Amino acid sequence: MKPFRFVPSLLLAALLAGLAGCGKDAPAPAAEAPGPVLQGEQLRYPAGHPHLQLIDVMAAEQVISIPAQLPAKLVWNEERTQRIYPAFAGRVVAIQADVSQPVAAGAVLARMASPDFAVAQADTLKAGTDADLARKALARQRELFEAGVVARKDLEQAEADAARARAEVARAGARTRLYGSDAGVDQQLALRAGIAGVVVERNLNPGQELRPEQFGPGAPALFTITDPTSLWVQLDARDIDVNALRPGQTFVLRVAALPDLPFEARVAAIADVIDPATRTIKVRGVVANADRRLKAEMLGTAYIERGNQRGVSVPASAVILRGAEHLVVVQVAPGVFERRRVQTADEGARDVVVTSGIQPNERVVTENALLLLQQFRMAQQDAALRAPPASAPASQPEAARP
Repeated sequence: MKPFRFVPSLLLAALLAGLAGCGKDAPAPAAEAPGPVLQGEQLRYPAGHPHLQLIDVMAAEQVISIPAQLPAKLVWNEERTQRIYPAFAGRVVAIQADVSQPVAAGAVLARMASPDFAVAQADTLKAGTDADLARKALARQRELFEAGVVARKDLEQAEADAARARAEVARAGARTRLYGSDAGVDQQLALRAGIAGVVVERNLNPGQELRPEQFGPGAPALFTITDPTSLWVQLDARDIDVNALRPGQTFVLRVAALPDLPFEARVAAIADVIDPATRTIKVRGVVANADRRLKAEMLGTAYIERGNQRGVSVPASAVILRGAEHLVVVQVAPGVFERRRVQTADEGARDVVVTSGIQPNERVVTENALLLLQQFRMAQQDAALRAPPASAPASQPEAARP
């Protein structure tokens, strides 16, 4: 039985020896990289610190003019657009034009059967009949006046009646010719294009009953015809951008659907009032669209040069907003960084113009600037903890003992 008593002791000894041998071969844990040191207003990193690989810098560029970026929206050129509404109630019997179809001025877009228009045609015929009767009555009055049978006032009354009858013929005939034919009563109302262009909107169906009172403010037109080779650009400008805008000025327009294709546009009109809802000023521009790549209701950005400015341009990612302050981290030497408080003049989506705090060609941190600001704060806290406490006032020396 004794040999078995020694087996656990031998196994334990062998296990401890193996663990000791493994401990000799295991690598020592890597030493942690020393952190940055705060010296005055500068944060200094040791060479090879892993944070330095996460930081990107870019040189600030001198700017003379600031490109203002204004939101833009494309709409139809209203000077080359016609919206067609029904002048009489009726039923649609034929549609002769559709969306994307080019039409000439005077082309028939649709036809309606309209009893109301038939009443207008009948009024035209009645006016013609009344005019003939008035003309004959005037001829008789002249004969009687020359024979001395009637007084001059009767002749003058007949002349006035004939003039009123001719005016009514002209009025009624012009009305029926505007919407159709004045040759008879056929109640065929034609919806015609008043300008040459392209049908860009159609809002009627065969057999649809239409009434003029249905088409109040904001109601869609039956047809919209426009010249799509010219579009309006609606801009919302801030009050600081108004001085840079003037009628006839050109600007660059970019739309999200065609990001790599700039379009040259021109300012046509500037409003004289600020929109109370958006606090912006409405500006209207015109852009040529000969190839018809631009479409109405597209959203884009207008780039307008605002001159007589001084400052430097930095990426928007380099400027950090902390409370009411704008901060930028500047690399003054490899591994050495400074915090700067800056004043901004224009904040765009990609670039920010800084008027004070940075000089041209200084290298600003564009990536992980928040990391550096956090390291600044941590270094300040460590420095405050390591600072020696304020010395207490010296105590009075004890009296000499006898």
